[in-house]
Amino acid sequence: MDTIAQEEIKAHLMQTNEQYRQLMEKHLEYDRLVADLEGKQAPTAADELEEHRLKKLKLQLKDEMGQLVSEYKLQAR
Repeated sequence: MDTIAQEEIKAHLMQTNEQYRQLMEKHLEYDRLVADLEGKQAPTAADELEEHRLKKLKLQLKDEMGQLVSEYKLQAR
């Protein structure tokens, strides 16, 4: 499936699937928090651990969103 179709599916799920929307919102929230931590001049060890933790959580959310996209593709056949 090409990138345009993939983006169309994601946009559709954002409009129609509450679970997908919540996952995306959480992913964006974690992304902002990571950006804040990366922007620190002198991050502490705790900051670096938190950044690592948030990045793992973001990946988990991305996997969950990818699963929803895959399920949608199967249903749309």
